[in-house]
Amino acid sequence: MLNLYFTVFAALFSIANPLGTMPVFIGVTEKSTREERNKIALKASVFMFLILSISFLGGEYIIHFFGISIESLKIAGGLIIASSGFALLTGTFSKHKGMNKKVKNEVRNKDDASLTPLAIPMLAGPGSISLLISLNENASNFIELLIIYLTIPAVGFVTYLILRSSCFIFSKLGASGLNSISRIIGFIVIAIGIEYIVSVILTIVERFV
Repeated sequence: MLNLYFTVFAALFSIANPLGTMPVFIGVTEKSTREERNKIALKASVFMFLILSISFLGGEYIIHFFGISIESLKIAGGLIIASSGFALLTGTFSKHKGMNKKVKNEVRNKDDASLTPLAIPMLAGPGSISLLISLNENASNFIELLIIYLTIPAVGFVTYLILRSSCFIFSKLGASGLNSISRIIGFIVIAIGIEYIVSVILTIVERFV
């Protein structure tokens, strides 16, 4: 069970990628005081937790309402996750999340950027949402569901610590260090996305064998 917990935690953390959100967080809070930055970091992490919790607990009903099969969801999620990984590898993660120059200028004028763009789409994006819905569908019992769910507040808490310490982390790692870590995470995220697509293909092939 611990293996399941740490596997899901690693996957969810990599896809949510709070380290990749750090430059955006620093940018939108550059005029804020330390107390205001901490408050925004906390609110963004709480919003992330709520969004991912709703997705995990209610996502099954949403996809059934729209008549979407779990296989289709996994393929779509796998493509989104893999594309996020490529964005990390190429240094275009912010643009991939829709953070172009116009949006950045608009965000800087907002009083509170904790919900958008920090919680959505930077932290709780389509990739992490589809991952949690798929994990819910594949869980075999209540214990597995509970273990998977407990990774959400854990990732939220770690995200809060990272955002709260973003200026310190950035000062130590620098742009080059953060870029190197993002590339490693990007490789892992691509592998997760491809794994999801391959698992669906194997499941479909088994049905006809």
